Amino acid sequence: MSQLTDIHYVKSVLQKHGFTFSKALGQNFLINPTVCPRMAELCGADSSTGVIEVGPGAGVLTNELATVASKVVAVELDQRLLPVLEETLAAHQNIRVIHADVMKIDLHRLIAEEFPGQKVVVCANLPYYITSPVIMRILEEKLPIEALTVMVQKEAADRICAQPGTRASGAISAAVHYYSEPELLFKVSAGSFMPAPKVDSAVIRLNIRQEPPVSLTDERLFFQVVKAAFLQRRKTLPNSLSAGLSIPKAEAAALLEKAGIRPTARAEEMTMQQFAAITEAYYDSKQ
Repeated sequence: MSQLTDIHYVKSVLQKHGFTFSKALGQNFLINPTVCPRMAELCGADSSTGVIEVGPGAGVLTNELATVASKVVAVELDQRLLPVLEETLAAHQNIRVIHADVMKIDLHRLIAEEFPGQKVVVCANLPYYITSPVIMRILEEKLPIEALTVMVQKEAADRICAQPGTRASGAISAAVHYYSEPELLFKVSAGSFMPAPKVDSAVIRLNIRQEPPVSLTDERLFFQVVKAAFLQRRKTLPNSLSAGLSIPKAEAAALLEKAGIRPTARAEEMTMQQFAAITEAYYDSKQ
């Protein structure tokens, strides 16, 4: 159904149903005919796979996913798009559109009911404003999925995929690497969307780990430490940990000494193993 990448066709369908773009919902619909087929090809889906799509928009990516996957369940927040999707996806029998908020819906139940016994992947063109919350919610839920493939702002893609311990890394880098092995698949220019955003995008795939890369006594404490460390990323760790964990600077310095980390180090220099060592030292200090 190549007409879904025809800007005139998409505009006519949207106009027919009285749809106007919402800045609040970060709506930018893909119109580049090469992007969605590549996403569908690289997301890990095949004829035995179920796909959860977040925010189908006008259904361009949904259409491509339906051609490679066994079944697609698309979760759409904007009720105004339901009649649009009913029209644009009418040719497919293996698509179900659910009107719901992906931040609130029970995803474990959705998978159990819609894809019993199937391999499942998630694929989405995410609005910029909710990129990190959606990614982290899906990862933290520890869903029975194999991969999460998303299009995000290029800057966000670089930060998400950055290896902990490098200058480009941030708190989300450590969190994402804890749950998955991320890879940047390809870049997407701003002109690939309607309306065109002000920045370029990129498609990334997070391959879900079977086991985390570090061993922890308290997983919750690990993320607390990582968040605190990056709260004031330009400062040294004794300062940022002191502020972020609400502990005296001397106590923060003692944690680093116990973890074998120099007191002048900064968050962006920390590997996953070093963050784990700080966490274990912090856990021991609380006992």
